[in-house]
Amino acid sequence: MKEFYTGKVVLITGAATGMGQTTAIEFAKAGAKVVVADWNEADGQATVNTIKENGGDAKFVKVDVSNSASVKNMVDKTVEWYGRLDCAFNNAGIMEENSKLADVDEAVWDRIINVNMKGIFLCMKYELPVMVAQGKGAIVNTSSVCAARILPNCAAYTASKFGVVALTRSAAVEYGGSGVRVNTILPGAIFTPMMKAATEADPSRLERVKHTRPLGKVAEPIVIAKAAMWLCSDEAEHITGHALPVDGGYVGAA
Repeated sequence: MKEFYTGKVVLITGAATGMGQTTAIEFAKAGAKVVVADWNEADGQATVNTIKENGGDAKFVKVDVSNSASVKNMVDKTVEWYGRLDCAFNNAGIMEENSKLADVDEAVWDRIINVNMKGIFLCMKYELPVMVAQGKGAIVNTSSVCAARILPNCAAYTASKFGVVALTRSAAVEYGGSGVRVNTILPGAIFTPMMKAATEADPSRLERVKHTRPLGKVAEPIVIAKAAMWLCSDEAEHITGHALPVDGGYVGAA
């Protein structure tokens, strides 16, 4: 996809680690100018350094996706640095609960909803006007297979990820006539730092997860990067409002 992405400007949230980091590096390898956005300044800057060491073009901006002023600054900085915004991968998210719905702490609920769902809303709120003014753009949001199959003891996370699908479809309908496409990816079991921590806490979890996937494995973050890059490219020019599971067959096996 190097021919397509050369010179394109791509904004990625949650780009300091995991799926976001890998996707940022892959976009840069394909010739894109990448804005690495994250709350984690040290790892975010390390991602930028990795891209630059490999001949790419990237800048870091610190962002709290749950804060409107912070998200606006992120988008404003992107346009200030590079003059436009061609693609956005709104990927930042958290998962921290492990209790039944009635036992979920209200502060935990608010934190998860604010980052995972309000964060997607705020990112699109400020990205869409830039893309509409350009007459073209592509947005990919990160949801989860939890938006298609319920994972017990994760009510807030599940609700937030259902919300991401709804926001994606709303934006796709409302802005399709403006030349902007909006899709979402539903990652399954991806070996990110979040997944690594979960499997370290419960070593049997990895085998249980593999057993529920028809492909029989936990994927590396590169599979999400490839999906996001395809959805942002002109190869997916007639696809919008779509929720794409990248999950080893987990949703289809339900």
